[in-house]
Amino acid sequence: MDIIQPASRMTPGPDRRPGFMPWVPYPYTKPCCEPVAHIRAEQLSISYDSRQALQDVDLEINRGCITAVVGPSGCGKTSFLMSINRLTDLIPGCRVSGNLHIKELDVLAPITNLLHLRRMVGMIFQKPTVFPFSIRKNLELPLREHGTHDRTLMASAIEKVLQQVGLWNEVKDRLDRSAQALSGGQQQRLCLARALVLSPDVLLLDEPCSALDPISSGIVEDLIVSLRGHYTVLIVTHNLAQARRIADHVAFFWSFNGVGRLVEHGSAQEIFESPKEELTVAYISGMRG
Repeated sequence: MDIIQPASRMTPGPDRRPGFMPWVPYPYTKPCCEPVAHIRAEQLSISYDSRQALQDVDLEINRGCITAVVGPSGCGKTSFLMSINRLTDLIPGCRVSGNLHIKELDVLAPITNLLHLRRMVGMIFQKPTVFPFSIRKNLELPLREHGTHDRTLMASAIEKVLQQVGLWNEVKDRLDRSAQALSGGQQQRLCLARALVLSPDVLLLDEPCSALDPISSGIVEDLIVSLRGHYTVLIVTHNLAQARRIADHVAFFWSFNGVGRLVEHGSAQEIFESPKEELTVAYISGMRG
């Protein structure tokens, strides 16, 4: 996969109505994705012990698109992401019901191979979580866990993925040094490389830029945009300006009496310029949330 080189970002034009900024995509990106559902959630609900966190979510995510999941804290955004690769299984008392499919794979079926699922669906968290090993070993570990042991193949895969995330020239002479010595932005790109090294179909990003400085955030944001068309990307973000810049589609969640629900889903242009729901209008314009 070739990284698309950043160009200067477009400056949004004048607001068409108070609180609204016209949706403008990155000027150097290709058109979005295939109009084919890659991920389908139907009546998806998630609870923790007796507390309902998310209820009756019906949502289709298109293949190859960047979909931003937005909404205030506590409305189930991260829970939704974690259900897609069954990380919810690791939380005591968590129960997921409804239907969830990635292509034809029934994610919630008891017979689903979780190792295969988590190779298909990589996840990047808010805070970079590099392992306390060398840069090289951070990338070798997932390859070994998934059956690749040939050193030549691993070296080739590592170089390729570090090129993809723009890290190769920065770290090629120190691959055997600690990954924890990298800057925060470099660590986040290494985490992304660690997910990409397994050639997933889907990438889940939970506020990947919120712990980074503006320059590092911009680098990671540009990298995410370059993945359009190659991967199906879901990104949870509280930064509406970021969602405006990078998303093809937006899913807006809200908490009703402590229970998260999907309020509205549509193209980024529809959500930011002509949302259908009053609550979406209030949130996008900054009156709520």
